[in-house]
Amino acid sequence: MSTYTNSILVAMLITILLSFVLFVPWLIYTYRKYSFLSVSKTIIMFSFIFYFLTALCLVLLPFPETRDTCSLQPADTVHYNLRPFQFIADIMKDSGIVLTSPATWLYLTKQPAFFQAFFNFLLLMPFGVYLRYFLKNRRYWKRAFMFSFLLTLFYETTQVTGIYGIFNCAYRIFDVDDLLLNSIGALIGFLLAPIVWALFPSQEAVEAKAAEVAKKDIVKPLSILLALVIDIFIVNMVWLLVGAVTGYSDILEFVVKIVLYILLFGVVPSISRGATFGMRVMRFTMTSDKTKNITVQSWRRCVAILATITVFEILHILGQIKLDMDSPFYVLQIVLTILAFTAAFLLWLVIAIHVVRVIVSGGKRRLYMDEYANLVATRKK
Repeated sequence: MSTYTNSILVAMLITILLSFVLFVPWLIYTYRKYSFLSVSKTIIMFSFIFYFLTALCLVLLPFPETRDTCSLQPADTVHYNLRPFQFIADIMKDSGIVLTSPATWLYLTKQPAFFQAFFNFLLLMPFGVYLRYFLKNRRYWKRAFMFSFLLTLFYETTQVTGIYGIFNCAYRIFDVDDLLLNSIGALIGFLLAPIVWALFPSQEAVEAKAAEVAKKDIVKPLSILLALVIDIFIVNMVWLLVGAVTGYSDILEFVVKIVLYILLFGVVPSISRGATFGMRVMRFTMTSDKTKNITVQSWRRCVAILATITVFEILHILGQIKLDMDSPFYVLQIVLTILAFTAAFLLWLVIAIHVVRVIVSGGKRRLYMDEYANLVATRKK
């Protein structure tokens, strides 16, 4: 069992790492499509990633200790089984099981061949459950069976080719019984899937909620934050490109970023009816009920953002001052460094608390830059 548990643990660790990478893109996709975070879809999507990685690890792990797997095997090693239902003969061989005597059926639990066949049957059953969610209708069972067969064929081909040449000989065999058991298991999962999906909102329910959110013109605070993250990401990516060409320095970074912030949060919204690039990605814009001319409000928002960035940059510069210990201002430099670090920490803490309050308010509160500029988010064009 340790082989199985270790494979599952590896899959779990990979899933956790992928979650950090994929979560923000998933949020962007979800808010673009539904205008809110569907918890059920998030659970389904990330559980599917975990399942798929688990199945792959169970099929491929543990790896041999050397790539020269041929040296570990006799010359007459057979790397495939093309006889259907060979697993039945393997189970019955020397088992003492008599089909006409139910009392002997318990001997199945002592047969490694039985557990191997049983686990192969279970391996793709969850895949069938997920296929039912994606394909929705029971009448697509043939399509589900085909997808399952192709997936298990991919697994078996990967094994018999030594992961496509990474190992010079296969370290697991190509088994036609695995194709059969995996595919049937997936089909059973596809047919039984409504029992599982009854616990989750249907696709129709999610789309109905999305339509209601769109009708009420609700822009969730997380959408606004994601747009801000996208814009800041653009600024940093452009700076990395500029820095790679011109060379990195604190002063140049400050100047380039300030220029980019002015362009993204001041110039772009002025010519695109209040929307930054990030807002375009998230499919909303900013408006004001006090004036039809959004330009002034957009520049006010830009000023609020620039003021925050400037304060952080000044604190960063003060914290980076380095003087020789013999300098008469060395003690002053230590004090400035401590004060700059403390001020930056407190400012980050205040902003973090503010952002959390905005998120949990469900739209009743606005980000400070939007409050200052008297701007509200809207999906109406």
